[in-house]
Order: sequence, then C-alpha cells, then structure tokens
Amino acid sequence: MGSIGSEGLVLEPPERDSLTRLNPDVVGGVTTFFTMSYIVIVNPTILSSSGTGMPFAGVLSATVLVAFSMTLLMGLYARLPFAVAPGMGLNAFFAYTIVLQNKVPWQTALGMVFWAGVLFLLISATPLRERIATAIPRNLRLATAAGIGLLLTFIGLRNAGLIEPDAATIVRLGTIDYRSAFLVVGLVAAVVLMRRRNPLAFLTSIFVVTLLSWAFGYAKAPQDIVSLPDFSSVALRLDVFGALQLSLLPAIISILFTDLFDSLSTFIGVATAAGLTEPDGRPLNLRRGLIVDAFATLVAGLAGTSSGTAYVESVAGIRMGGRTGWASVVTALCFVPCFFVSPLAASVPIYATAPVLVLVGIAMFQMVGHINFAAIEDALPSFVTLVLIPLTFSITQGILCGFILQALLYACVGRARDVPVTLWLLAVLSLGLLLIR
Repeated sequence: MGSIGSEGLVLEPPERDSLTRLNPDVVGGVTTFFTMSYIVIVNPTILSSSGTGMPFAGVLSATVLVAFSMTLLMGLYARLPFAVAPGMGLNAFFAYTIVLQNKVPWQTALGMVFWAGVLFLLISATPLRERIATAIPRNLRLATAAGIGLLLTFIGLRNAGLIEPDAATIVRLGTIDYRSAFLVVGLVAAVVLMRRRNPLAFLTSIFVVTLLSWAFGYAKAPQDIVSLPDFSSVALRLDVFGALQLSLLPAIISILFTDLFDSLSTFIGVATAAGLTEPDGRPLNLRRGLIVDAFATLVAGLAGTSSGTAYVESVAGIRMGGRTGWASVVTALCFVPCFFVSPLAASVPIYATAPVLVLVGIAMFQMVGHINFAAIEDALPSFVTLVLIPLTFSITQGILCGFILQALLYACVGRARDVPVTLWLLAVLSLGLLLIR
C-alpha cells in the first residue's frame, strides 16, 4: 500500500547473521515480497474495473514490470531496503475518479501519470523538495492518509455488494449474499494470520475466497495457469500530449502531491523506526530514494499502470534483517515469476480483493488518531480533507480544499505568520485549480 501511514511504527533491531551479511537480506527481501505481492492481483483488478477499458493481462504485466524494475533500482542505486510498486489509493483514484467519473480515456490518464512523474523527478532533484515537504502541515498529510483509507474501504465494501447506489439516499446497504459471506471469510483468514505476523495474510485471504468461489460455482477456474507477459496492450499507449489539457492539471498536481506525501512518509517513518538514518536524523540516501520513487511514477505511465511508490510493507523485510539494498534486489527478483501468472490472476473475482481493500483502508485510516483536533484551525482543514476524499471519490478535491482552508483559517485567527510562504503559494494554486477543473 502507500506509505502515508507509517508514523508511529516501532521496529525491534533484527539480529544479524554472524556468518554472512547476505543471509538476512535474502530473508528480508523474500519477506517483503510476500507482504506486498497482493498488489500483483489487486492493482490490475482495480484498474481493469468495468468501464475503464484497460485489459487485465496488460495491467498485470505493467504492475510487475514497475515492481521489478523500480525495486531493483531502489536496491542498486539508492541502496535502500524499500520495495516499490503501484500504490494503493492512487490506483483507485486513477480508475474510479479520473477514468470512470471524469470520463478521461485511460491512455490520457497514463499521460497524466507520466507528467506527474516528470514533475516529481524535477522536484526531487532540487531543494524545492524540502520546501514543499516542510510547508505541508502534518495534520493534512495524516488526514489525506485517513481519507484514502476510507475511500479504499468504501470501494471494498462496494465490490462485496454491501453498498449499493440509491436514488434517494445516495447509497444504501446492499443485498446480503455470497459476496458478503466471502468478505467475512476473507477478513477472518487475513486477521488470524496478521495476528501471527504471517506475511502471507493478504494473499491467503484472496486465495481462500477465490477457491471457495470456484468450488461453489460463483467463478470459473482458469483453463491455463501461466501465459506470456502482455507488453503490447497498455505499455507505451499513453497519450502524452492529450494529458496537457488545462482541465486535467488539478488531477496531475493531486497525483504529484499524493505521491510526494506517500514517499516522504515511508522514507522518514520507516527509516527512523529502523535506525536507517544519518547522524542528524535524516533518512539514509533520502534524495536517491525520492529520485527512484519519482522514476517509478514516470515509468508507470510508460508501462501502463498508476503511480509507483515505495511500500510501507518493506518494514516487514527490515524486521527480518534486510537492511541494505541487497534486500530490494532479492525482492525484485521474486517478482519475475509473476510476469507469467496472468490467467490465474484474471480468474480471481473482484470481491475476493474486498477484504484486502478493507484491511488496507484500516491501516491508513488509523492515522486519524495522530491528528491534532485541539485547535479548530487545524481540525477543520483536516476534517474537510478527510471526508471530501471518500464523499467526492476524489483525492484531488480533499487535498486542494485542505490547503486553502489551512491558510485561510490561520490568517483569520491571527496566525498568518505561522503559515510558510510555500503553503500560501500552494493555497493560491489550489484555488486556481479548483476554479478551472
């Protein structure tokens, strides 16, 4: 998942193997792979949802390509034990808001991801990165994480049939059927394994629900298990120039900021908890790590998927001893066989991923407990950001309104001097983006 929710993470220093440095990195790398490998199924399921027009096999190959290449780059260039893959939250934003709600062709949406990656890369290579990072209030970063968590949970419950549209009340409780029962079964399976710190918790949940669906005839088992990767249906199909429409700029900026929050919080939160920091407290190789993260978004647009980002699940591998770039190299190599499992992954019904979406939503929503609600000038922007993301089905609207309210309210209560110049500029930019959307 994305990594905004990494604050408060506590790690115990792993024990080192006295015989070899490679051994713990191998164990850590494999562990990280298993904790995040659910994205190989969940990401193409979300992006190929009914109406987007994106082929499942092509998105799966793009997902694996981004995960393999960018995790490898993270290990070899940034020398960090962080895995990279298309991020949870941004994939939902891509599919449900940009493509389905705003009716942007998926080729154009991929172009938007590409340009967001270009901007992110420019920011990561300049001091502007630190200015933006320090200007954005912590409460807004946390509220964004919690809001995305609610959005993912809503999508999961809808996929399980528990939430349906209603003309009078907007939404209502859906029909309680086999999908609801499978949701409970999947949640129980995942929670039991999570309590035992089993890295296969999410994958097991997906496979249990899928096997039950096959057994009871609610879904068809695949005739073939493996196939060659699909690098033709979505790869390099992005519309680079079509994405340069003024009306699409707010969404591009939203992708950029969300990706920036995500990567910064992963590197800062996990690195601090794991002791992977410089003497002054800064995460090791932060600049290189952010450059890789920016490349992951740029490459994702070229490959045919939503933005790539560093994964907070990397902490599981760090806990098992993977504390160098070699752990990322091992994780990257573990993704290679996933190129060939498209038929098997495509046979997973959409409701089989609902438990994972709900649990990822919980993990992100728990950040609401760290928001300071004591001062109304902090509480209101946070609350508005949090609720607008799921209610408008748009991360963009939540983030932009949060920036505007934060600056405006601080000025109204006499705290204008506490607002950094960069945040004032972000607020003005946000107002302009809302007006032209």
